Parts: sequence; C-alpha cells; structure tokens
Amino acid sequence: MILLRSTLFNAWFFGLTTVLSLFGVGIRWFAPHRALDLAKLWARLTLAAARRICGIELVVIGREHLPQGGPALIASQHQSAYDTMVWLTLLPHPSYVLKRELTRIPLFGPLMIPSGMIPLDRGAGAGAVRALLRASASALAQGRQVVIFPEGTRVRPGEVRPLQPGIAAVAARAGLPVIPVATDSGHRWGRRAFRKYPGPIHMVVLPPIPAGLPREALMARLAAALLERPGLRPKR
Repeated sequence: MILLRSTLFNAWFFGLTTVLSLFGVGIRWFAPHRALDLAKLWARLTLAAARRICGIELVVIGREHLPQGGPALIASQHQSAYDTMVWLTLLPHPSYVLKRELTRIPLFGPLMIPSGMIPLDRGAGAGAVRALLRASASALAQGRQVVIFPEGTRVRPGEVRPLQPGIAAVAARAGLPVIPVATDSGHRWGRRAFRKYPGPIHMVVLPPIPAGLPREALMARLAAALLERPGLRPKR
C-alpha cells in the first residue's frame, strides 16, 4: 500500500510541478510580482496531496514563535524536500537561501529569482558570504522572512553536521534574533526517497536566540538547540 500511495503521490507531484512551471513562464514575463503566490500555491497543493495520499500530517510545535509578518531569520534543520516547501505555507513572505544550481532547473528554476529566493554559489568562498549578506539585507528590508538551512544540505535523521556560519553573519548585520527550528521530516520523506511513509512530521519552532550575541555564542546556542531537538520523539 505504501508503494502504491507513494507512486500516486509522486505522479501528482511531478505533474503539478510541470503544469505550474509552464504557467509560471507567463508569470515571469507578465507578472513577476506574482511568482511567490504561484510558489505558495504549489506548496499548498503538494503538502495537501502528501496528507491525503500518503497520510503525512504536519504538526507544528511552538507556533507562537513564528513571525506573523515583518523581517525575521529562521534557521531550520533540513532532512527532506518537505522542509523546502513547508515554509511557503507557514510564513507570509519567505525568502529561502538555496544553492544556485536549483535556479538552473528548466522552467521551475527561473521562477526562484522573481519569487524572492536567495541563490548562493557555494563554491565562491568569501564572495558567497558577501552575496548572501547583500541579498538577505535586501529581503529583510522588504519585510521578508529569510529561511536558512544552516546544515548546508539535507541530512539523515540522527546525523549531525557542523553548522555553516552564514546565519551568524546575516544575524549580526541585520541585528535580528534567530529562530531555530528542529524537524523529523526525514522519517516520513527521506532524502531522494521514492517511498513516503504515513505519520506526523513535526516542526518544532524554538524560542528565538537573542540578537547581538557574538558569533561563537550564537552558533553554540543554535547547535545546542538543534541537537537537543526538544519536542521530537523517535519514529514509531
């Protein structure tokens, strides 16, 4: 049954992505300011299908810590593609920091720039940090919520990777607190996994880490918060 449900979901996902990406060609040319609305629609329909077809339910713990508007910094764990969609449904105007290679995906990729996402060339060294600071400052000035995955890539549940320091540089320049988020999404929707498993995906939004901390202190508190993963239980 899981294989059948996963097959149906994947067919829906790729079909929906193709159709909306084709529609997005017109959005890019004639109404680029609506690109984020299109991305939000894609995320809502995809996660609704995950819920109805695969039985994957989203459980948000600590919702009171989520910003309702205005500039904010989110530092989220990243275990599956689910994490790259869910913030489009939880935040009013999100801007993801993502790898530049994603913008080269045919049809879909070019929509990321007008939708306000922040592509990062991970091979550019210090230049990548400067570009991140400029782009994130612009997004925050527009009242957007910048979402950074400080692990730098998707990791398996239980795997620990050193956090990338870009979040500390952005926080220092913006003078904003950092909101840590832990998740267990990899148990239901694994990295590059065809099968999707029914059950809850938890997003635990932790209390903000105050602004103005030294870089080392901020990174230590962020790493500790994500490592402790309060509110998450092992998969049943």
